[in-house]
Amino acid sequence: MSQTVFAPWEDPNEKPLIRFRNVTKRFGEFVAIDDLTLDIYAQEFFALLGPSGCGKTTMMRMLAGFETVTEGVIELAGQDIGQVPPNERAVNMMFQSYALFPHLSVWENIAFGLKRDKKAKPEIDARVEEMLKLVRLEKFAQRKPHQISGGQRQRVALARSLAKAPKLLLLDEPLGALDKKLRQDTQFELMDIQETTGTTFVIVTHDQEEAMTVASRVAVMDEGRVIQVATPASIYEYPNSVYVADFIGDVNIIEGHASASGTEKYKLNWVDSQAPIIATSQTSFAEGQKAHLAIRPEKIRISSEKPEDAENAMQGKVLDIAYLGNLSTYHVELPGGQVIKAQTANTRRIARRDITWEDPVWISWNATAGVMLEQ
Repeated sequence: MSQTVFAPWEDPNEKPLIRFRNVTKRFGEFVAIDDLTLDIYAQEFFALLGPSGCGKTTMMRMLAGFETVTEGVIELAGQDIGQVPPNERAVNMMFQSYALFPHLSVWENIAFGLKRDKKAKPEIDARVEEMLKLVRLEKFAQRKPHQISGGQRQRVALARSLAKAPKLLLLDEPLGALDKKLRQDTQFELMDIQETTGTTFVIVTHDQEEAMTVASRVAVMDEGRVIQVATPASIYEYPNSVYVADFIGDVNIIEGHASASGTEKYKLNWVDSQAPIIATSQTSFAEGQKAHLAIRPEKIRISSEKPEDAENAMQGKVLDIAYLGNLSTYHVELPGGQVIKAQTANTRRIARRDITWEDPVWISWNATAGVMLEQ
């Protein structure tokens, strides 16, 4: 049985759960969100990604009802939520600090919202047990927050947020306080929990790796605007601008002027001392138009001998080598002074590596390896 791919944004008949329609948010003169339109679908794990101050937390706070919209409309399940107070929205927010009650046990923390909603005791008991099981904390139910680890506190906060079965859960930098290894483990737990509950998650993060790991789609933001919304793979392989290419992962950006060289094929004239680069592009460029080629280091081969078959090959010398265990990144300086990063997987022991500092090398790549961008 083939599994259907989850992609409601590709179905014109699907109605989004959340709609931002021409939303602007001003704080005095400062425009935090600038005429933003965006759809998020039910059961998505949606990431808002961008540098500090790009407006991602403001968007989230407007969804939660902690900030009002200056202009435009935010709809949740078809309803304009502008006038709906935070406690009446089917939305829950999990804060970076977790905000657990230190004097209450894990069990009581999870039950807190249900008790406040005056749910019957058997219903509360059943729901808390279900949540404890979901986050695998059954053994810790009677402990206080200070008696459990940071990762466990994070899961208590998540269980408490999900206990009231919100349509939408907002997570503001939820893994910021965890160390790298625990953060990676917790990312997969979050994905499992999101899939199990079917709740729509919107996560705010400045950590591109996190967004790429957990999200069904990512919105890359800058200065209150969404620059690109797409699946993690599309954003990585087909960024729509130099900003997005540069924000996600490692990239070489080569600037030059395009001239047509056949169907969807271009020459990029970039340095007088080098032959033009051959690149393919589905976007068309005018003769002599300024263009940027974004090419990932792992798509560039490095070799001691000149490659026979490469469409683009140039000679340089190794300036620097960053050894990252599974990968090595070579910084190769070309005769014109440009430095290009090439990456190889370390399948052999480091002592047997045949390319070292100051060595003359060839770097090469195919015409389809990079993306040509206008801006």
